[in-house]
Amino acid sequence: MSLPRLSRSRLATVVALVATGALLSGCGVMQPPEAVTSQGKEVRGLYEFVFAIAVGVFVLVEGLIIFAVIRYRRKPTDTELPPQIHGNNVLEIIWTVVPAIIVAVMFLFSYSALQKVQATTPTDIQVRAVAAQFQWEFEYLSADGQTVLFQELEPQMTVPAGKTVHLQLKSNDVIHAFYVPKFLFKRDVVPGVNNSFDFMVDAADAGQTFNGQCAELCGTYHGAMLFTVKALSPADYDTWLAAQIAKANATPPPAASGGAGEVQLDLAAKDVQFSTATLDAPADKPFTIKFQNNDPSITHNVAITDSAGQEVFKGEIFAGVDSRVYPIPALKAGAYKFSCSVHPAMTGTLTVK
Repeated sequence: MSLPRLSRSRLATVVALVATGALLSGCGVMQPPEAVTSQGKEVRGLYEFVFAIAVGVFVLVEGLIIFAVIRYRRKPTDTELPPQIHGNNVLEIIWTVVPAIIVAVMFLFSYSALQKVQATTPTDIQVRAVAAQFQWEFEYLSADGQTVLFQELEPQMTVPAGKTVHLQLKSNDVIHAFYVPKFLFKRDVVPGVNNSFDFMVDAADAGQTFNGQCAELCGTYHGAMLFTVKALSPADYDTWLAAQIAKANATPPPAASGGAGEVQLDLAAKDVQFSTATLDAPADKPFTIKFQNNDPSITHNVAITDSAGQEVFKGEIFAGVDSRVYPIPALKAGAYKFSCSVHPAMTGTLTVK
């Protein structure tokens, strides 16, 4: 039994409205984040161009389908098949040539964007991102890109906004991937392969911090392999860089030694895990933690936070196999959390009583 003509018209209208609503909602949901680098803007511009073509094709195809459903629907008086068409050279040429033109135009725009994203220019800002399970380290290099001025063991890369940065990528073990969502860019970090690229954070974004991550499944703690990119004004960056180089070149202070009767706690790290999840210390008295890092080439430390989440101590980050003696100031009675600053999943409870 066929539907009345009015019901079919309403059904076609509903279908058209649903399709339009889905398209409009997708326009907002499927947009990438705003790019904060000049290279990212090229990627976003390419995305918007391709998306506009996709929207046009969608509207055209869906419009023709709805038109055909309404215009050529079967009527109650139709008792015979309409004339059958077995080929139309004009239509076949159109639906072959038009897609070929669209693909060619998209190729040209994509190639142009790729050339701009891949382009490198001479710059004095040279940084090397070193990836290893499951951490990021950043080496700041001289203008020739060879000599290490200092090494940042914290998972944070600091760069000057408005200046080109040349970033080298190095892996000490397996394949990783350097990915900052707001850069709209990802590049693999492959052992034995020297990948590199240029980027420039917009000058207007000085003072901003952007989240980054490893985007290649690299092992058990892949999800904890996070880092940040902090953009400073060129003047602030120069001041920060000079201070870091001076600090790296300074003579390190002698290791702290425990006083008479001072309590020393033993703690170790192996396979990106602490040797124990609980420690006990006396209240209102300083004590020390002898920390042994047994993970070769992996950096760890011990940081302590109180119940409010405030950091009360942060030990030096260092690579294993090695050890440090951390002098901990007197703490009030209570429960504290100790963790590794590089690997947030490494945690335990320090009970002070």
